[in-house]
Amino acid sequence: MRIWFNKTFSTIGAVFGNLRRSVPAGEVTVICTHTHLTASAFVAADESHLEPSELTGLAYLEWCVIFCHQQNIQLFWPGKEAALISQYHGLFRAIGTQVLSVADHDTLALLHDKADFYAALSPDVAQIMDFIAVDNRDAFDDAVATLSAKHQSLCVKPAVSVFGLGFRVLDTQRDSIIQLLKGIEYQIPLQELRQGMNNTPQFATLLVMEHLAGPEWSVDCAGRHGELLCAVQRKKSPLAGHGQTIDNNADIQGMVTRLTAHYKLNGLFNIQFKEGVNGPRLLEINPRPSGGFGMACLSGANLAHIALQSIKGEIFQPPVIRYGLRVTEVNTPVVLQEME
Repeated sequence: MRIWFNKTFSTIGAVFGNLRRSVPAGEVTVICTHTHLTASAFVAADESHLEPSELTGLAYLEWCVIFCHQQNIQLFWPGKEAALISQYHGLFRAIGTQVLSVADHDTLALLHDKADFYAALSPDVAQIMDFIAVDNRDAFDDAVATLSAKHQSLCVKPAVSVFGLGFRVLDTQRDSIIQLLKGIEYQIPLQELRQGMNNTPQFATLLVMEHLAGPEWSVDCAGRHGELLCAVQRKKSPLAGHGQTIDNNADIQGMVTRLTAHYKLNGLFNIQFKEGVNGPRLLEINPRPSGGFGMACLSGANLAHIALQSIKGEIFQPPVIRYGLRVTEVNTPVVLQEME
């Protein structure tokens, strides 16, 4: 089977490796495309090609259809423009290519904006942290006052963000020079943030939230149109360098199962949780494999193979997961060779 992954995050290499290890040699050919010659994902792929960097939207969609036809792609696993591509499966079916979309277009758009996602989510499906969405200084001040009355510590994060970019705990005690000198990360002085808003009276939606100070879980999942086939919980150590533990938290498992069914999630995806004073709370759903995907598969569950079995309609055998296993990743130096 010729499987194409278009431009996506560099961590996709773990998916490539687990796909190939799950089948006899030569049964799967992994094709990767990217806009940069030295993309690290090329190292793990069987075939690599450049994408036109200037194309987006419908023009990029058209290029994808042509690429699938020319390269005899049997399964297209989109990263770039995944939401758009999810609306046009028929164009690919017409040339013999199956497309794996994690969800439909409306769901993918909803997951992209956490303000809308949180607001629409029923507590019967999953519990989230207390939050207020704001886009100006007055609303921010009101949100801080309201939430401070109920929670010991608050944090902020842009409604649209990846990899935790923009997340900061609001520091009411220290200014930025003290944070800098002490090497304090992921915090921002409340008063300095408010002062910055004087120059930007209107800004993109920002979430003001209760700060969840407990442990964090990253759950790597394989699903089939709303049916959770397998989920591997990685509980992260608060101490750097101490790895992660394959966990089996019942509350988290229940929320993952309900979220998968509610949003009809499919293929490989990742769901993040963090514990607060009232238990684990949902942070986000990532409609793609996570950066720690390879660690999850060390548990005994080859999630890439499970997803592939589902796609091919094969009988699924639930894996035996090694709970309590402590895992980590070790960086390996490689040479990036430019394509001719």
